[in-house]
Amino acid sequence: MMSSQLTVAYERFEQLGNEALRLLPGLGIAIAVFVVFLVLARWTRTAVQHLNARRFQHNLVIVLGRMAQWGIILLGLLLAITIAFPSFTPANLISALGITGIAIGFAFKDIFENFLAGILILINEPFRIGDQIIFGAFEGTVEKIETRATMIRTYDGRLVVIPNAELFKGSFIVNTAFPSRRLEYDVTIGNGDDIAVAKEAMLGVLARLPGIEPAPAPDALVLGYAANGVTIRIRWWIKPPRRADALDIRDEVLCAVKAELTRNGIDLPYPTHQVLLHDQTEPADGNRLRQREGWPPQPDQPGK
Repeated sequence: MMSSQLTVAYERFEQLGNEALRLLPGLGIAIAVFVVFLVLARWTRTAVQHLNARRFQHNLVIVLGRMAQWGIILLGLLLAITIAFPSFTPANLISALGITGIAIGFAFKDIFENFLAGILILINEPFRIGDQIIFGAFEGTVEKIETRATMIRTYDGRLVVIPNAELFKGSFIVNTAFPSRRLEYDVTIGNGDDIAVAKEAMLGVLARLPGIEPAPAPDALVLGYAANGVTIRIRWWIKPPRRADALDIRDEVLCAVKAELTRNGIDLPYPTHQVLLHDQTEPADGNRLRQREGWPPQPDQPGK
């Protein structure tokens, strides 16, 4: 009994060995073919990146090169499997993938969505590396655009990773999309001040300061009247429109406008409040009909 089982096992091992020897030449050829495709894939990636280097931005060139490389590698792998195992055809692989494709699609839905959105962002180029954008509560400089997410560096030195699908479907502001940008600030002067004098003083400052574009020319618009004064909005253009330049110019403008308005006698009012004190020790205390809220004493009521 034992000898018969050993004989069966030996025959199976011998059969497996014969099958392996039979497949060995094909396996060697398959490995050689796959190595050739690996070299071809690397060369294809370099060629694709070189041909598109001047047409697209750097990140898109890298992605296109990698996609071409992996496409060649996948083709080589399928060909190598077919050579090594003649009974296995690409149709069998497609059938197997068809069974598990739905499950894989659901499992990696977000990954595929971000990947496709990243490709579309790289192709359409709504912004580029180095642009300054605002997305929701985040604002900063675009550091990297990958197929999964976009990295931006905030002005205080923090890294924000935004999934590409959210960027592609959402709304964002590109502060550096155009070569120039308009800034504005609301200045409140006293109701008794001369509006024409105030406008002339502020526009004179804007015309003299370096860094402010002469065209379009700065302007000053009256927005409305209020209890604490007249609000005038001054507007000016800068180039380039980066955040650091905007802050520097705004600082210079506000300092110079304040000094010029003061020199011309223009008031810069601020809200004031009148506080009335109630004397709790007066004779009428406790009688709400006769209590006074801090006003001068009436003729029929003695004061303190």
